[in-house]
Amino acid sequence: MSKIKVKKFSGELVDFDTEKLKNSLRRTKAGEELIQNIITAVESKLYNGISTKEIYQMAFKMLNKSKSRPNASRYKLKKAIMELGPSGFPFEKFIAAIIKAEGYETEVGVIVQGHCVTHEVDVVVKNDHKHIMVECKYHNQQGRVNNIKIPLYIQSRFLDIEKQHKKKEGNHFTHEQWIYTNTRFSSEAIKYGECTGLKLVSWDYPHNYSLADQINKYGLYPITTLTTISKKDIHKLLEKGYVLCKDICGNPNVLTEVGIDRVKHKKIMQNAKELSEYIANNH
Repeated sequence: MSKIKVKKFSGELVDFDTEKLKNSLRRTKAGEELIQNIITAVESKLYNGISTKEIYQMAFKMLNKSKSRPNASRYKLKKAIMELGPSGFPFEKFIAAIIKAEGYETEVGVIVQGHCVTHEVDVVVKNDHKHIMVECKYHNQQGRVNNIKIPLYIQSRFLDIEKQHKKKEGNHFTHEQWIYTNTRFSSEAIKYGECTGLKLVSWDYPHNYSLADQINKYGLYPITTLTTISKKDIHKLLEKGYVLCKDICGNPNVLTEVGIDRVKHKKIMQNAKELSEYIANNH
């Protein structure tokens, strides 16, 4: 019997992989009984050419109906980051927050003088012995791959900035260039990064230090993961600079500040706190 073919975001047809779906559900920390129920329901509705998007929507709907909202929020994470757009600025703030959680000082959107020209750097990172320039490559569509042109271009900018810094400060600091993306890098881009010392971080790379790994480690979920708030209200929060669920947990008045109906406040606050506490207790 031939296997069911699934259409990826890129248009490529691949065999449906039960284990892949099961593993993605296990990362939500959902119980095995719920996972098996979802697998059974999805498999009963499969047909040749079904999109990964449709499979995701079926699984998400069942998770969201379960008693634990954090399961649905964790499953939604990848899509939620893409909903931070349309501009890349909320993503830059999001990445700055993740890096700050590791003990660095961060500043978003900085004009930096290079040896030849000035450069706008997405996130400047510092501690006592490091200067790090971080470039954020945000995409609001799945299937986008960052090819080798990205690290080639960013490496040239970095060398110009590094030369100017060393001219002014000598060799007192280690200079590094990091590139974060919410999608993926091509194999050639990764190979170039490893060869030149560029630190590349994508949705699932490197192993144990990917963007998904870091988000789960620090519990820094974007507000777009919340399942109790409308897209319209999310945009209100993003426009005011609120990107993280923790921004809401730490200051519930922000919901009033952006004009969200008070009737909705309790559920939104509960969802944000529930998610943060769940991560803290289960990571």
